Amino acid sequence: MAYQFQLVGQGFHRIRIGSTGEGGPGGGGAAAPAHQTGAAKILHSRPAFDRDAHYLRTMKLFEACAREFPAEIQWATDLHERLDPRQAVRFCKEAEKFPLFFLEDPLSPEDLAYFRQIREQCTTPIAMGELFNSPHEWQPLIEERLIDYIRCNVSQVGGFTPARKIALLAENYGVRTAWHAPGDLSPVGHMANVTLDVVAYNFGIQEWSPFNPKVLEVFQGCAEMKDAYLWVSEKPGWGVEVDEKAAAKFPFNDGGGRSGLNGGWGDLRLADGTVIKQ
Repeated sequence: MAYQFQLVGQGFHRIRIGSTGEGGPGGGGAAAPAHQTGAAKILHSRPAFDRDAHYLRTMKLFEACAREFPAEIQWATDLHERLDPRQAVRFCKEAEKFPLFFLEDPLSPEDLAYFRQIREQCTTPIAMGELFNSPHEWQPLIEERLIDYIRCNVSQVGGFTPARKIALLAENYGVRTAWHAPGDLSPVGHMANVTLDVVAYNFGIQEWSPFNPKVLEVFQGCAEMKDAYLWVSEKPGWGVEVDEKAAAKFPFNDGGGRSGLNGGWGDLRLADGTVIKQ
């Protein structure tokens, strides 16, 4: 937990965590594999994901964080839609006893009806939306107050103007913003997020990953993190300029395949070979 203690020392009171890299820093890492024996080895050669083991690991992580950190620190985690819907409902109920800021993506977009079961049975704060593309996905969740934070990816829903409309809709129903900002989002995308944040009365929180030195060399005018707060550029437009000469020094390289891109999401399967939606 050294990294989390470091973040607390920097002034962060809302920290995303996850077992085996999931839902925390570095977010997209592969889950700890299930032990494969017998038929499982024949069905597929990739590591298998054990939903029950992941469930228990995450609960133990919550317990450790609640025990080791001050009461004012709140936690967020991303389930990545990896539990089945009934497990997800039970997980949200059990997580209610911990100091969670929100629990992200307990269900896939195909299983949105289960959000009603979650809301009827617990008060665990829920965030959802990074996989959404259509108003038919987010509008019912907002209007029925089935989620607490809307997590859309701004470019995926159509850009700044559609995202601003989502924020205005959410404001009427007490749903707050938490725009999606993974580690591979460009500085322009981050600046769009932060600009939306400062014009939203119902701003909730902003996801953030520090830029590496190469990105900072290519993009001039990135949003700045100071004392756990992000500061938007006041320059014209997004306030971000691209140094094309610097960019030429870093040609795109996916590492020889999908495994080298964005940490290597790939596919994730159960022991019987079933692909998990994510």
